Amino acid sequence: MNYILFDGPARNALLPFTFTRPVADILIGIMTIRQKWEMHLGSTTTTLTEDYLSEKFPMVELEENVMINASFLPNAILVEMISNLEPNQAIFRADEVIAFYTTEEQEEVDFDSYEIIEFQDDCLTIQNTWDIFSKNDAAIREDFEILTEDRRSQPIPKSVNVIASENIFIEEGAKLEFVTLNASTGPIYIGKDSEIMEGSVIRGPFALCENATVKMAAKVYGATTVGPHSRIGGEVNNSVLFGYSNKGHDGFLGNSVLGEWCNIGADTNNSNLKNNYEEVKLWSYETEGFAKTGLQFCGLMMGDHSKCGINTMFNTGTVVGVSANIFGSGFPRNFVPSFSWGGASGFTTYITKKAFETARLVMSRRNVAFDEREAAILEHVFEETKKWRKE
Repeated sequence: MNYILFDGPARNALLPFTFTRPVADILIGIMTIRQKWEMHLGSTTTTLTEDYLSEKFPMVELEENVMINASFLPNAILVEMISNLEPNQAIFRADEVIAFYTTEEQEEVDFDSYEIIEFQDDCLTIQNTWDIFSKNDAAIREDFEILTEDRRSQPIPKSVNVIASENIFIEEGAKLEFVTLNASTGPIYIGKDSEIMEGSVIRGPFALCENATVKMAAKVYGATTVGPHSRIGGEVNNSVLFGYSNKGHDGFLGNSVLGEWCNIGADTNNSNLKNNYEEVKLWSYETEGFAKTGLQFCGLMMGDHSKCGINTMFNTGTVVGVSANIFGSGFPRNFVPSFSWGGASGFTTYITKKAFETARLVMSRRNVAFDEREAAILEHVFEETKKWRKE
């Protein structure tokens, strides 16, 4: 069967992260949503997403297809239901479609003509940006179980202080000496060719993905995920870093999500709790206002290619768009539009020529090309987000 992951209605609520990727390529737990589906289904997937993303994330349609809403994360029950879908059948939970069978000949899908199968069990869903960190605990546990099933971990080095070693899995090529791992509060997964430098103290659930690094004497609380080729240092609590992002120095990052190619300057801190302990509100791209999260703890949401200088201070519930560059003293406002340049004293537009020069240099350091396809995506984001910038 040909499986296609589509963005679904949650896409706009997941901005700024979905400015530059489909919902399926959001990292939560140890794997992206796409990787989870492909592992459960035993099949590759393609994507139905925004037109400007489709060259990088194409859709392959065959004679028979199953479309899957990527904001739903797979589990055994849901995967079995989807695997058994037949023509003119769809799976719904309440009023939201999870998956449906379609053919290449269908010009449109009319669910009134479909047999509706109700999904009444529990599964993880990603409906808002803050779900990425607030549901990361459950996602790490689910991924850990499927990734380590019937496999044997690499041995834990003798110099490592360990609590609950049965909940620790180390992949081939990982390096760690003279660190403390406490997996009594959740599993710890240490990915292929990753490194935890000496003196670090880590409490699970924790996922260190392939080629990622924890720098010396870091303090890490669960549930935290460090994406492929990313680096963390200082103090990190319940945060998710997508691939190729750096928070390499002292300072605090808590209840936060960083996209790809982000860089956090030394001694930068974010607040994750308001002084009056009230519920945190976050900027909503859908309503163009601040929306309730239902959370008391919520920190920084930073889109791809954004960066901040040393000693930057982020207020509780700050949203930073794509390719923003933040620096200077004081607290910048808690919504920083994409392609903004400045800080608390004000912002100007970070023109694409300069932004692309930086992106090209940053990516080349990791032997990744900043090509015309990447530039076209960011050009689109620049135009789409103009209305929020003060030109």
